[in-house]
Amino acid sequence: MKRRSVLAGAAAVAVPFSAPFRADAQAAYPDRQIRMVIPFAPGGTTDLLARAVGQHLQEKWGQTVVADNRAGANGVVAGEIVAKSPGDGYTLSTVAMGHAINPLIYRKLPYDGTADFTPISLLATFPQLVLVHPSLPVKTLAELIALAKSPPKPLTYGSGGNGSSQHLAGALFAHMAGLTMTHVAYKGGNPAQLDLMAGNLDLVIIQPSAREIVTSGKLRALAVSSTKRSADYPDVPTVAEAGLPGYQSVAWYGVVGPKGMSADLLGKLSDEIIKSVATPTVRTVVFDEAHQLNEVGVQFLGQQFSTAQVSRRSRPASPNAFSAACTASTSARWSLARSACVRRCG
Repeated sequence: MKRRSVLAGAAAVAVPFSAPFRADAQAAYPDRQIRMVIPFAPGGTTDLLARAVGQHLQEKWGQTVVADNRAGANGVVAGEIVAKSPGDGYTLSTVAMGHAINPLIYRKLPYDGTADFTPISLLATFPQLVLVHPSLPVKTLAELIALAKSPPKPLTYGSGGNGSSQHLAGALFAHMAGLTMTHVAYKGGNPAQLDLMAGNLDLVIIQPSAREIVTSGKLRALAVSSTKRSADYPDVPTVAEAGLPGYQSVAWYGVVGPKGMSADLLGKLSDEIIKSVATPTVRTVVFDEAHQLNEVGVQFLGQQFSTAQVSRRSRPASPNAFSAACTASTSARWSLARSACVRRCG
């Protein structure tokens, strides 16, 4: 698998904790199996990142890290498991942007999206591709928009769930292009991608799980969602270049734990997860667009998360940077997408 880009910055967030974590306990940690709860189905970016980071921790600490896929409700099922776990470092979870979006689109959650979690590390940010099935009679984004505006029925677009980055990217695209499209939610981005490949959807805005899916012609890329072209797809224009000025959608991924994690434990986990980002095991999960995407990702985070201070290839200067990142959904850029889908997600 080719490599995507990794934002090697991560943030350790100092939060109040309910139980003391003694120095001797930190020295012993971990002394048993760690569970990595994954909020989506196997095969997607969140799953692949979780397994790669888990492998690094397992090799470093000599304790088994179990991948526990708990897909459903755009991460709410997994989120409830983590929120109700003790903050002892033995339950962790990878999260995507939907973790920040869920409190705004679901009327009731079984947890507090901020207070019940400890942000540990930002893992990666990268853009998405507007992908269509090759049988769809379009070769450009302009042709896709024209087709979507023609009768008899709306086009369908898939996502990893209500409120996922793919859902909001699609809703924002439809809003800015003046389209009516039918959203189909899955329990993860990979099932949506597979259904697109099977011809059961018209398009998905997603980061493909393998570059070969595009280069082999299994799916057709019409545009990239970032403000700059992708180094892996240099011939694919940005959405803005292709006719929608101002459009931008960049997904982010991170690691969280339950509330109540001590500063010492948090530091140990954050330090090791930061190191894992630089390893070949983790870097093979994402395409090698490091220079372009680190810059784009940092600019995006700075725009989206007004209090985040993310430094490329280093730990953010602000200890609250990843916590701020988890409030991405409050940004003005996503308000249009959120308003486009909020009535359907309650």
